[in-house]
Amino acid sequence: MILDSKIPEGALAEKWDKHKFNVKLVNPANKRKYDVIVVGTGLAGASAAATLGELGYNVKAFCYQDSPRRAHSIAAQGGINAAKNYQNDGDSVFRLFYDTIKGGDYRAREANVYRLAQVSVDIIDQCVAQGVPFAREYGGLLANRSFGGAQVSRTFYARGQTGQQLLLGAYSALSRQIAYGKVKMYPRTEMLDLVMVDGKARGIITRNMVTGAIESHSGHAVILATGGYGNVFFLSTNAMGCNATAIWRAHKKGALFGNPCFTQIHPTCIPVSGDYQSKLTLMSESLRNDGRVWVPKTQEMAQRLRRNEITVAQIAEEDRDYFLERKYPAFGNLVPRDVASRNAKLACDEGRGVGTTGLAVYLDFADAIKRDGQDKVAAKYGNLFEMYAKITGENPYETPMRIYPAVHYTMGGLWVDYNLMTTIPGLYATGECNFSDHGANRLGASALMQGLADGYFVIPYTIGDYLAQMPANRVETSHPAFAEAERNVRDGIQQLLSINGTKTVDEYHKELGHIMWNYCGMARNAEGLTKAKGMIRELRADFWRNVKVMGVNEEFNQTLEKAGRVADFLELGELMVDDALNRNESCGGHFREEYQTPENEALRDDANYAYVAAWEYTGPNQPEKLHKEELKFENVKLTQRSYK
Repeated sequence: MILDSKIPEGALAEKWDKHKFNVKLVNPANKRKYDVIVVGTGLAGASAAATLGELGYNVKAFCYQDSPRRAHSIAAQGGINAAKNYQNDGDSVFRLFYDTIKGGDYRAREANVYRLAQVSVDIIDQCVAQGVPFAREYGGLLANRSFGGAQVSRTFYARGQTGQQLLLGAYSALSRQIAYGKVKMYPRTEMLDLVMVDGKARGIITRNMVTGAIESHSGHAVILATGGYGNVFFLSTNAMGCNATAIWRAHKKGALFGNPCFTQIHPTCIPVSGDYQSKLTLMSESLRNDGRVWVPKTQEMAQRLRRNEITVAQIAEEDRDYFLERKYPAFGNLVPRDVASRNAKLACDEGRGVGTTGLAVYLDFADAIKRDGQDKVAAKYGNLFEMYAKITGENPYETPMRIYPAVHYTMGGLWVDYNLMTTIPGLYATGECNFSDHGANRLGASALMQGLADGYFVIPYTIGDYLAQMPANRVETSHPAFAEAERNVRDGIQQLLSINGTKTVDEYHKELGHIMWNYCGMARNAEGLTKAKGMIRELRADFWRNVKVMGVNEEFNQTLEKAGRVADFLELGELMVDDALNRNESCGGHFREEYQTPENEALRDDANYAYVAAWEYTGPNQPEKLHKEELKFENVKLTQRSYK
């Protein structure tokens, strides 16, 4: 298989504009003849569905939540990047592009990232027009703050609720099209398979999560906007319902999976407090603007702290190690997430961690409160402080927050070309469920940017180029391909229900999560990855022998929903391990312990691994086939990342 990225010719800054002119268009009168399926209604899905409906296409939108407003995009806190340069501090489209390429440790496509930076400026205007209440300066201009991996202020925000406000803006646009009849909404509906006719994506099979009804839906094209697969680790900052089923089932139909091992560990999360937890809580990266990260300088002092022999207030300033500021004076606490996470882990591995488990570091606002006053700090971060206090029972205005890295975002996803089309014609992937824009590490505040860029400004152009070249004839759901796909879905459900074993779905999910975190998490090595591969295979075999799924299909059955998702995670987890084993280098969030500099930084191997790893499914229990898309860097120089 030849991977054709379809990157346009010409100068980097001109590629997207030229491409928009060269793509084929669908006559406005003909758009009403085409049906587009959108799976997922977070920022990428809702914006795509709303925009395509506005253009005149007939859109069917699906989400497993009871409302698009519950999509996980709502949980994003800190902000959205855009190269507006309102602060007049030297920002530009090229600087945003460069920071993103560098932040991703030079493992992303230049053309896609530059387009993202270009489109970012339009996103803000779109959202302001929708009424998104971004923070503003005294003079009325939109406010900006800094985020990791940048030395300029380019992050637009709405306190600590940016994702919620942006999603409400997209939801209002979506609701408008629903009212007009251009978008038909299917809530509480989960995609369980992709239907292909003549080698093209022409529909999906779904399960009504309330009644259990298995249904077919046809379309001329399918857009997946289903988010990331971080819940393969069980504990993550994702909502518990977030899953990989839609993209994994598409992968098994022929869509290549790009860079599956590239997982982002967020440095600013509330630490695990017990085995009862089912998810972790993110504390926005924006807190690192004013919060200072530190641990005690010595193991002895950290141990006394953990034994409650002393309090944090009794640790003198000279006995505190502000390790990010010490190691990275140029960026300080605003180094990228992978760098901050790795250094927090290193401090805890040295025995200097805090909290009862020793797996935490401090995020301290004492200096900011002393400098600006508690009222000003509360105005910027108040809801985040309230959330922390409710969860931990501690007052972060008086006592430093305790944070520790946790799984947050996945940079890998379905491989897509410049048009966001997968290797299956007619199947597109947008937002976090594709691999395209972040390389080996995503900079903070770039997830919302990519989701809205793909949905509002990229897919409406590129999907038209595909639809303009295909007949408007509909494929009816009576076509044999739909019947076969439905039968396969029903057989899979029945297989899960018939096992009647002794272990719960959550037990298997937790066990998989432990394997993934211990051996394919913040740090990996060949020995651990090889061990993990065997453990996952044994766990998957036991799952199909001994899982217990209660109830029947024809009802509201959350255990059945989870079982299907965990079955997919068990397969995806092994592919992630294979990908991590294959990439004999460290880059961004992929940190192989065998490949690091003397200063414990990621050591890339550009001669051998400057490529996108795109994996092809070859059949049940068969090794996947690796394809490579070589990355070409014509506008940035490949260098060892330095934030010092």
